Amino acid sequence: MNPWKGLKDLPHDMWALFFTSLINRSGTMVIPFLALYLTKKIGVTPTEAGTALLVYGAAAFIAAPLTGKLSDKIGSIKIMQFSLYGSGLLFFIYSFISDYKLILAATFVLAAVNEAFRPANLSLITEIVTPPQRRMAFALNRLAINAGMSIGPVIGGFLTLIDYHYLFYANAFASIAAGVYFNSVRWSSLSPAEADIVKEKPKIKFGILNDKHFLFFLFAIIPANLVFFQHLGALPLYIVNDLNYSTAAFGLFGSINTVLIIIAEVPLNNMMSNTPYRKSLMIGASLAGLGFGGFAIAGSTLPLIIAIIIFTFGEMIFFPTTAAYTSEITPPERRGEYMGYYQMTFSFAFSAGPWLGTVVYENFGSAFLWNSALFFGMITAVLMFFIKEKNPSNENGTD
Repeated sequence: MNPWKGLKDLPHDMWALFFTSLINRSGTMVIPFLALYLTKKIGVTPTEAGTALLVYGAAAFIAAPLTGKLSDKIGSIKIMQFSLYGSGLLFFIYSFISDYKLILAATFVLAAVNEAFRPANLSLITEIVTPPQRRMAFALNRLAINAGMSIGPVIGGFLTLIDYHYLFYANAFASIAAGVYFNSVRWSSLSPAEADIVKEKPKIKFGILNDKHFLFFLFAIIPANLVFFQHLGALPLYIVNDLNYSTAAFGLFGSINTVLIIIAEVPLNNMMSNTPYRKSLMIGASLAGLGFGGFAIAGSTLPLIIAIIIFTFGEMIFFPTTAAYTSEITPPERRGEYMGYYQMTFSFAFSAGPWLGTVVYENFGSAFLWNSALFFGMITAVLMFFIKEKNPSNENGTD
């Protein structure tokens, strides 16, 4: 069986989203280098630079459900167009701001506009593919993001050798180019019912607190999300400081994760498309815990590589499945809102995970950190057993 075979059955619109994300993410240069830009060019302290990144994460956290709800009201396509063109303009303007307080304000606005793309994008994916295709579609979306992110920061690194301001110009150009391409697409995959939802612009109410199943799911995935984001915070410190590898070696270790995702995530999710959500999520969370927990006993190259491979397989299963599961249990007229709240948990983990991991690492040591990661991963794995299962082959069916 060809694990890539299912890709040919995806609608044209899904590929349009793929290339939109690829173009947009290939220009991701500002955020990865923002701390360096602020300290080296603006002259702020490392703490002040970290505060700017925290502001970015906080804005993304706050904006996710709001923009998700707005996409239900005026349509995901319009929100994505606004995000691409708006962030392109803001990246350009940002490069001219030198006052620190104005930078913080601009960072908040930039994050709100730039990150509005995510919940609308997830909502639109849900609309244009069939339920059995959703895991593979979300995996394909992650492939576009990861492939783009493997290009942008590399080019950005060379641009910093010329002038940091080129980061902003390139990022702005990529966002606007993605917007132009996205705007040229003739959407053909919306079903009549879904098209009516967009046209009706329903009156949306904040009723998420009444959906106890969804709230339980959101809280249950947070521990595993916090574990996954240790690769941004504590893991590089552990590999470089505790195990005495060079930063170049850490970069090579990190490339194992990226290459595996690019090569294996889409076919893996295609092969697992009929696996019950509960089982897939338990496997993904368990592998996260085992992979990061394995760093407690990984003191040489081979064990490190094995641990990275284990948590990467967990990542490749967990993230597309959580997005697909959210799409399955979402009322059609509230897809954007639900995807916004789902994205909010991701934004929280992105902001809090690396910080929390470094605090634990500094105060309690690496062994305690990685054993805690194992525990957190297993918490999510156990909680996934209690989620409400839904049959992926039948939008209206439950087991």
